[in-house]
Amino acid sequence: MAVTLYTSRVILATLGIEDFGIYNAVAGFITMFTSITGAMSTATQRFLTYALGEKNTKQLAKTFNMAIEIHILMAIIILILGESIGVWFLYEKMTIPIERLQAAFWVLQSAIFSTMIMLVSIPYNALIIAHEKMQTFAWISIIEVVLKLLIVFLLNISPIDKLILYSFMLLGVQLIIRILYGTYCKHSFSESNFHFIWDRTMFKNMSSFAGWSLFGCLAGAGQTQGLNILLNIFFGPTVNAARGITVQVQNAIQGFATNFQTALNPQITKSYAAYNWDYTKFLLFLSSRVSIFLLFIISLPVLLETNQILTWWLDTPPDYTDKFIKIILLITMIDALANPIIVAAQATGKIKKYQMTVGGCLLLTPVMAYIALKLTHEPTMVFITQLCIAIIAQFIRIMIIKKMLNFSMQEYFKSTVMPIFKACLPAFCICWGITYLLEESFVRFFTTILSSVIINVIFIWFFGFNKNERKQISVVIKQKIKKGK
Repeated sequence: MAVTLYTSRVILATLGIEDFGIYNAVAGFITMFTSITGAMSTATQRFLTYALGEKNTKQLAKTFNMAIEIHILMAIIILILGESIGVWFLYEKMTIPIERLQAAFWVLQSAIFSTMIMLVSIPYNALIIAHEKMQTFAWISIIEVVLKLLIVFLLNISPIDKLILYSFMLLGVQLIIRILYGTYCKHSFSESNFHFIWDRTMFKNMSSFAGWSLFGCLAGAGQTQGLNILLNIFFGPTVNAARGITVQVQNAIQGFATNFQTALNPQITKSYAAYNWDYTKFLLFLSSRVSIFLLFIISLPVLLETNQILTWWLDTPPDYTDKFIKIILLITMIDALANPIIVAAQATGKIKKYQMTVGGCLLLTPVMAYIALKLTHEPTMVFITQLCIAIIAQFIRIMIIKKMLNFSMQEYFKSTVMPIFKACLPAFCICWGITYLLEESFVRFFTTILSSVIINVIFIWFFGFNKNERKQISVVIKQKIKKGK
């Protein structure tokens, strides 16, 4: 998180607000095409993990090989779409200064090939996670961040157009990560030795699953890059830069919950594959609750001291950045609650109704955001609209998944929602009161961070976990301390 936030600051200062906004708008447009392949990636993760849960090694190897072939096919589709629709949209529809169009073209090219490499890496990444080799996953993620930090230093000493160089160096990082994933899997998992096979039944099953997952992926693309394009069309690259900074903060903070959920997600799918549905529900509730707690501990100081943090971090942050960050952190909380439900729904394999309903709701976001922008011409309405739709979608998810896993709304609220409110609401009120009573200064900033961490830990410990959970956590901590000694 520290490296990500630091590199964001330096990249913004090095590229400038306009070029930073151009990069986020152009590269973001290409990621919309990954909706097609993102659905296939979801299917790959689910089928690999399910095969492991069934302890079916032959099926696991077949699934991996089919996944590689499908992702290569998808990468070719991305190339065709990017070089046709992508180039047309860049020159005909996007708001980019004429003198920077050539640089934007090369950003587009690097984004296309980065996306293709990333797609071919997905089955290897999915295999590592399915085997729950989290230490390897963590080390490769750290290497990726360090390489991006190296880019920052190279940008400052290079005489080449910095926007073009930045995009191509990110392409190089993606290639290195692809090699690392492939090399590790080849030496660690026998099923990762690729050879061409074709199983029509498996292709049909994975494609059917991916087809319904496409609704969710399209909704995700609409909420992120679709909204990014709306901001570009209405306000230009400067507001895109503010959103780019906001997303950097969101990704850094969300990483705590995402990595925690990455560790639990295979267990949710494997427990369902083993017909251990009570344990599946337990993991669903636990993952939702702890994800919020992790996010809240990190997010609360940022919510209370947004202006101060941005001033120290960026000197002169782009307009609207502070407002964007506050709203996006609330959206991140909703997403943290949603992700375990999504994984549980995928584990069942019965996602047609789920994706049609939830995906249809989320696809309303860019439409409603466009109407809001037309009426108000206020950039923050994009994020407010996204927040409102996210809340509605979460209620829909709960209504659907409770039937799949046979639990009641009362059980979900008792096990997940109520502990969150009991722990987080009073902690927020106390910390907000402390911040309100003090003048803005370094002393207030330090006090806010220290008090929010201490207060959050206390309230989460006593109100976020029940007696049995506190006892289990204590046992684990004592075991770790004893092992350390």
